[in-house]
Amino acid sequence: MNIVGRFWRSQIGKKIVMAVTGLIGVAFVLGHMIGNLQVFEGAEKINAYGRFLHHTVGTELWLVRAGLLAAVVLHVVAATQLTAQARASRPQAYHRREPQVSTLASRTMRVGGFLLLAFIILHILHFTVRAFPGYDQTDPLGGVDVYRNLLLAFRNPLWTLFYVVSMVFLGLHLYHGFWSSFRTLGAAKPSRVPLHRTAALVVALIVWAGFTIVPLAVFFGAVRDTAPGGAMTVLAPAAQAPADAPTSAAPAAPR
Repeated sequence: MNIVGRFWRSQIGKKIVMAVTGLIGVAFVLGHMIGNLQVFEGAEKINAYGRFLHHTVGTELWLVRAGLLAAVVLHVVAATQLTAQARASRPQAYHRREPQVSTLASRTMRVGGFLLLAFIILHILHFTVRAFPGYDQTDPLGGVDVYRNLLLAFRNPLWTLFYVVSMVFLGLHLYHGFWSSFRTLGAAKPSRVPLHRTAALVVALIVWAGFTIVPLAVFFGAVRDTAPGGAMTVLAPAAQAPADAPTSAAPAAPR
């Protein structure tokens, strides 16, 4: 226990904890993104995915959630303590700071981190706990109607804006954190830094695009209500006939 305590109290120990929990977070958001993208296959597909998570792997899902919660708590606590230690090491504020080479991603890590923490809490209340009015809808099989909950959320411009802005900060956070984890874990040889930065950029862009496209697609009408069976009824408004328009059947071929 003393070894664990000394490890946690050390600066490098906290950085390793941040790196490992951050990589756990990267793995989770990639899996979560792939699940969300099933909305483009219609209500039946994504609702079946929701039923699979909640009923088929229900117990395992709660274990995963508990592990993710522990990872988030450790990540936030380690980041907060490292920030406090950095400030304590220079108690007097400098009137003039020397210019430092930094990126937008590194400069927004702290602010973005707290915004993402707020986003996680609201996201859980929004879609997991379904604490907001109207999100208790069920599909024909009695499961959570994930599809209609997404439509309800992202037809609202404020929710859409909040999610889109949050995903920008998530992308920046992932970019800086992902490549920094290589340094922390001792895998960042100088010759490999460009490769690690490129890998971090690719992962960040994939996650940003994969999460952002869903709210935007719903808001701008590319994803809409579905007909029975889960097939999309509207992808391009111009090609959609009025619901009450008469239909004409082709004449039967003569026998």
